[in-house]
Amino acid sequence: MQDWASRIREGDVRALARAATGVENRDPRALALLRELAPDVGHARVVGITGPPGAGKSSLVDAIARELRAQDKSVAIVAVDPSSRISGGAILGDRIRMQQHHADPGIFIRSMATRGSLGGLARATADMVRLMDASGRDWIVIETVGVGQDEVEIAGLAQVTVVVLVPGMGDDVQAIKAGIMEIADVFALNKADLPGADRVESELHAEAGDVPVVRTVATTGEGVPALIAACEARLEAGSHAHAHHAGVTIDHLGIAVPELAGALAFYEGQLGLAVSHRETVETEKVNVAMLPAGESRIALMEPSAPDSTIARFLEKRGAGLHHLALRVPDLHAAIGRLRAAGAKVLDEPRPGPGGQLYVIVHPASTGGVLLELIQESGH
Repeated sequence: MQDWASRIREGDVRALARAATGVENRDPRALALLRELAPDVGHARVVGITGPPGAGKSSLVDAIARELRAQDKSVAIVAVDPSSRISGGAILGDRIRMQQHHADPGIFIRSMATRGSLGGLARATADMVRLMDASGRDWIVIETVGVGQDEVEIAGLAQVTVVVLVPGMGDDVQAIKAGIMEIADVFALNKADLPGADRVESELHAEAGDVPVVRTVATTGEGVPALIAACEARLEAGSHAHAHHAGVTIDHLGIAVPELAGALAFYEGQLGLAVSHRETVETEKVNVAMLPAGESRIALMEPSAPDSTIARFLEKRGAGLHHLALRVPDLHAAIGRLRAAGAKVLDEPRPGPGGQLYVIVHPASTGGVLLELIQESGH
């Protein structure tokens, strides 16, 4: 295993290809290899390319790869394709239009079949990105299937998400606003030499505010250096924001109790804490009382229905600490980093007490504690 990992670190393309096949097939040896390579992850720049069918995503990815190679950067392309109904493999293989790059060891192309996974990303995509990162690639470009609004999962994996749109979409800018429009860090207005580019760009600025819009013509390479520069700017802005918010803060400790009245008799009566907020979270079937304690809070949770998660927790373990909640400046970015590192993040962000978005990280990834990540207010 160590020899296999060493060959990948040294840039052995055959070893990398073998590992990629193993990762996609969930081969235990390949997954063990990922654990061996874990210390080498975290250096690549990960960019997601998404957008509706016909936007020219594959041509744009091809042009991005060419430009990055001209800048002497190594590239891995992870292209997520629909599954073949016959073989279960990726229908488009390694993208015929990208075959010209196969003689260049600085570009590694891997197509992945979705195999029924929703959201435009294959289940193993996060592991594939980790593998490419560990192999020393400077940039990893993820191209999704291109099915429209369901592709928002890419925002949880890529550091920068580029949404590709084209002129001539009619009212489609409005139609897709509630889906992939909202995850864009950068818009690529591709095929910008076609009529209607000015109108689409104006609509994007009106709908998306300060999200950069870069005009590109993938077939000629026009605008691609500017697109890469826009991605780099967003990456730098993200890293500065991360540095500014380097200290993740404790939002609250969640404590499961059979009933709030008895618990509050202690926390209010004996400790002198005061309830700042009470709420019933219908989706979780739980009554919550929040008590500030310094800069953090204690959340007392009482089941509001016998089939709630808290009721099952009490039945199995009794009253006590249920979870630790951390407040993070960018929830989607945090989810992406955790998944890229192999952590088990459950479900997608959903509203909790006070309407704040949160996700749960499985205790298997945290050292035994159920961890809740909460979006910092105002982000």
